This record gives sequence, structure tokens and C-alpha cells, in this order.
Amino acid sequence: MNRRELVLQAFRDPASLTGLDLMQWDLLLRQARQANLLVSLYILLIDKELIEAIPEQPRRHLEWSHSVTERYKQAVLWEIGFIQKALGEAGVRLILLKGAAYVMARLPHARGRTFSDIDILVPKDSLGNVEASLMLHGWQATHHDEYDQRYYRNWMHEIPPMQHAKRMSVIDVHHAILPVTAPIHPDSRKLLAAARQVDAQGDVFVFSPADMVLHSAVHLFHDGEYDNGLRDLVDIHGLLQHYGATPGFWAILTARARELELTRPLFYALRYAALLLHTPVPAQALQDADIGRPGPLLLKLMDQLFMRALLPHHPSCDDGWTASARAILYIRANWLRMPPWLLVRHLFHKAFLSPKKEG
Repeated sequence: MNRRELVLQAFRDPASLTGLDLMQWDLLLRQARQANLLVSLYILLIDKELIEAIPEQPRRHLEWSHSVTERYKQAVLWEIGFIQKALGEAGVRLILLKGAAYVMARLPHARGRTFSDIDILVPKDSLGNVEASLMLHGWQATHHDEYDQRYYRNWMHEIPPMQHAKRMSVIDVHHAILPVTAPIHPDSRKLLAAARQVDAQGDVFVFSPADMVLHSAVHLFHDGEYDNGLRDLVDIHGLLQHYGATPGFWAILTARARELELTRPLFYALRYAALLLHTPVPAQALQDADIGRPGPLLLKLMDQLFMRALLPHHPSCDDGWTASARAILYIRANWLRMPPWLLVRHLFHKAFLSPKKEG
């Protein structure tokens, strides 16, 4: 079994894990921990009824990780209630994104999902009311540097993260899923209008299935930090497996990508989920997603970059080009985030001016 792709093999073929020795299990757990996929691995083994077939030591380690995550999730659900109350007083409905959305929607893959903050989406013209209400409920702004404040509020798709003064929970308040300065602009009004309620009271919403997949793809393939890259690809894998059986889903997904200008990230999402995790994607869906395919030379380059960067950030997964691949993708993400003149200005400020202020 390929040591470099041990964690990938776990999600491709869970039954193969029963043949691992303790040294292989030790390496697998290290890779999975680095990718924040330990609990996802445990849930996968439970679902496939394989948990009793693995050695006691790794099984106990996975069970402990699961217990810790379950306690954390209870705290998150408790926190969502406070956010819901604050937004209700601001006259805005709560729309959760990413990890918190998966948990509240009770998606199968969310049972193993870990996350460090809670992301929400609100209408841009409601940002002031939302921020004021959250502050009244104990959340405080971070990134107090004047430049950082201007960077977030003028150019980005979110305000600076807010942290609760007592509970230390962090909220990312978004008004879009891509920066204002990005070359593509998915219409936030369409995302908000298609959101679906997930609780009995009708006060908590998440994106529609197609929009959830597209947002996950945007987050993964427009971000420059890949420490959780494989976890985010597993999110896409789980979403496609869950919603893929719904009649009409694949046609809706590709049509929605065209409508929201997200054909390129969808192409990458389907391609690398199928290549790395063997996600079952219908041939017609792959063909329809080809509208977002880059040219042959660029695609060859992106394959070399993503097939390295999406592996866990662990020495056993690296080769001689991994560090370069991550660096190039970081530069690419900044290039996609803002025009060249603004990018040069931003990088100059962060490299030379911000350190002087901190000193």
C-alpha cells in the first residue's frame, strides 16, 4: 500500500484497512490527524461495520477523538442558539455556511466534521445591524489594525472575524462567497433566496444542495491555505454522495454553476474528488462540467499542483515538489482575490509596513 496516499486509500476502500499492521495504522492516524479527518475515519469505519476488525490501539484512539468532537459539537450547537438570537434582534435570518451548516443539516459526513469557527452569510445592507447586534451580545471585533479593517470592509467578502468576550467563540460574518475584488461575482441575492430551513422553528437556514457544493468548491479552490485541503475535499465527496442520488441533482448543479459564474471551481471539485477519493460522479455530469475546463497546459499544471497540495500536510505525504506546489497555489489564490495593482499594494503592506507596526 502506498504510504504517501494511505489516508486516501482509507476513504477509497475502507475494507483494505483491516489488513494494516500497527506501524501502518500509526502512520494513517498521523496523516488523518494532520488533515483533521480522524473522526471522519472513525465514522466511516462505523458505517462500514469495520470498527471491530481493526486493532485495539488505533480503535481506542479513534473512539477518544470521536468523544472529544461530540462534546465540541454540543458546544457549537449551543453557540448557534446565541447567534440566532442576536440575528433575530437585528431582523436577519441565520444562514450557516460550511462546517456549522453541515452539522445543522445533519448531513452524513458531518458526523465526523470538525471546525474552529462558525461562518454565516447575511445581506450586505444588513451588515451594520448584524455587527451591532452581535456586539451587544458579547462578540468583539478582531484585527484592530486600520489597514486590516479597511482590507476586510472595502475589498473582502466578510467583515473581520468576531470573537465572544467570554466564551471565545469566533464568528465569520460574510456578505458574499468571494471577495468584492475577485474577477467573478456569484450573486449573493440568489444564494440567499435559495437557502433552505433546517430547524423546526424555521429560524436557521443553509444553502441549497447545489449551492452548498459550489460554495465548498469555491472555498477549496480559491483559497491559498491547504492545511485542511483534504478535509474540504472530503466535504465535497460527502455532499456529492449524499445529494447525488436525488433525481435531477447533477443537472441542477451544473446549471447553477453556469448561473453563478462558478464553472471552473466546479470542474476542479468534480475532477479531484473523482481522482483522489474515487467519488462516483456520473459521466454526463463530468461532461457538463467540462465547460469550466482550463486549457490542456494549464490543466496539466493544476494537476501537478493540486494532486500534491490536497494531500495531508505531513512529511510522509510530501515529495520534492510539494512545498513549491503549495507556494504557487498561495500566490494563485491572492491573484484570484484581487487585481494586480491591489495585490502588489497589499503584499507590500503586509510584508514591510505591518511588521513595523507590530514591532
